Amino acid sequence: MADILIYIATAVAGVAFLLALYRFLKGPTAADRVVAFDTLTLISVVFIVVIALGEGRGIYLDVAVIYALLSFLGVIAVARYLERGL
Repeated sequence: MADILIYIATAVAGVAFLLALYRFLKGPTAADRVVAFDTLTLISVVFIVVIALGEGRGIYLDVAVIYALLSFLGVIAVARYLERGL
Protein backbone atom coordinates (compact mmCIF):
# COMPACT_ATOMS: atom_id res chain seq x y z
CA MET A 1 0.00 0.00 0.00
CA ALA A 2 2.81 2.41 0.82
CA ASP A 3 4.42 1.76 -2.55
CA ILE A 4 1.24 2.84 -4.32
CA LEU A 5 1.18 6.09 -2.33
CA ILE A 6 4.81 6.76 -3.21
CA TYR A 7 4.02 6.28 -6.91
CA ILE A 8 1.02 8.60 -6.63
CA ALA A 9 3.10 11.25 -4.83
CA THR A 10 5.76 10.99 -7.52
CA ALA A 11 3.19 11.41 -10.29
CA VAL A 12 1.59 14.44 -8.63
CA ALA A 13 5.00 16.02 -8.02
CA GLY A 14 5.95 15.34 -11.64
CA VAL A 15 2.87 17.14 -12.92
CA ALA A 16 3.52 20.04 -10.54
CA PHE A 17 7.14 20.18 -11.74
CA LEU A 18 6.04 20.44 -15.37
CA LEU A 19 3.56 23.20 -14.58
CA ALA A 20 6.15 25.18 -12.60
CA LEU A 21 8.70 24.67 -15.37
CA TYR A 22 6.23 26.09 -17.88
CA ARG A 23 5.75 29.17 -15.68
CA PHE A 24 9.52 29.49 -15.27
CA LEU A 25 10.11 29.45 -19.01
CA LYS A 26 7.06 31.49 -20.00
CA GLY A 27 6.76 33.88 -17.05
CA PRO A 28 6.19 37.42 -18.26
CA THR A 29 8.10 39.08 -15.42
CA ALA A 30 11.22 38.31 -13.45
CA ALA A 31 9.17 37.99 -10.25
CA ASP A 32 7.11 35.21 -11.86
CA ARG A 33 10.29 33.40 -12.77
CA VAL A 34 11.68 33.72 -9.24
CA VAL A 35 8.50 32.29 -7.72
CA ALA A 36 8.50 29.49 -10.29
CA PHE A 37 12.16 28.74 -9.53
CA ASP A 38 11.38 28.54 -5.82
CA THR A 39 8.51 26.18 -6.60
CA LEU A 40 10.79 24.03 -8.76
CA THR A 41 13.33 23.71 -5.97
CA LEU A 42 10.64 22.79 -3.44
CA ILE A 43 9.29 20.12 -5.78
CA SER A 44 12.85 18.83 -6.17
CA VAL A 45 13.02 18.54 -2.38
CA VAL A 46 9.81 16.52 -2.51
CA PHE A 47 11.42 14.20 -5.07
CA ILE A 48 14.44 13.73 -2.81
CA VAL A 49 12.19 12.92 0.17
CA VAL A 50 10.15 10.44 -1.89
CA ILE A 51 13.37 8.76 -3.02
CA ALA A 52 14.51 8.61 0.62
CA LEU A 53 11.26 6.92 1.58
CA GLY A 54 11.42 4.49 -1.33
CA GLU A 55 15.02 3.52 -0.70
CA GLY A 56 14.76 3.57 3.08
CA ARG A 57 17.81 5.80 3.46
CA GLY A 58 17.69 8.65 5.93
CA ILE A 59 20.81 10.37 4.65
CA TYR A 60 18.81 11.68 1.69
CA LEU A 61 16.65 13.64 4.12
CA ASP A 62 19.73 15.58 5.23
CA VAL A 63 20.46 16.40 1.61
CA ALA A 64 16.88 17.59 1.14
CA VAL A 65 17.07 19.91 4.16
CA ILE A 66 20.36 21.46 3.04
CA TYR A 67 19.03 21.90 -0.51
CA ALA A 68 15.87 23.58 0.81
CA LEU A 69 17.89 25.98 2.98
CA LEU A 70 20.21 26.94 0.14
CA SER A 71 17.25 27.40 -2.17
CA PHE A 72 15.56 29.69 0.36
CA LEU A 73 18.68 31.83 0.70
CA GLY A 74 19.06 32.04 -3.07
CA VAL A 75 15.48 33.16 -3.59
CA ILE A 76 15.81 35.78 -0.85
CA ALA A 77 18.97 37.15 -2.51
CA VAL A 78 17.31 37.35 -5.93
CA ALA A 79 14.19 38.95 -4.46
CA ARG A 80 16.29 41.63 -2.76
CA TYR A 81 18.13 42.25 -6.00
CA LEU A 82 14.88 42.63 -7.94
CA GLU A 83 13.35 44.87 -5.30
CA ARG A 84 16.11 47.46 -4.95
CA GLY A 85 19.41 46.04 -6.07
CA LEU A 86 22.20 44.73 -3.88
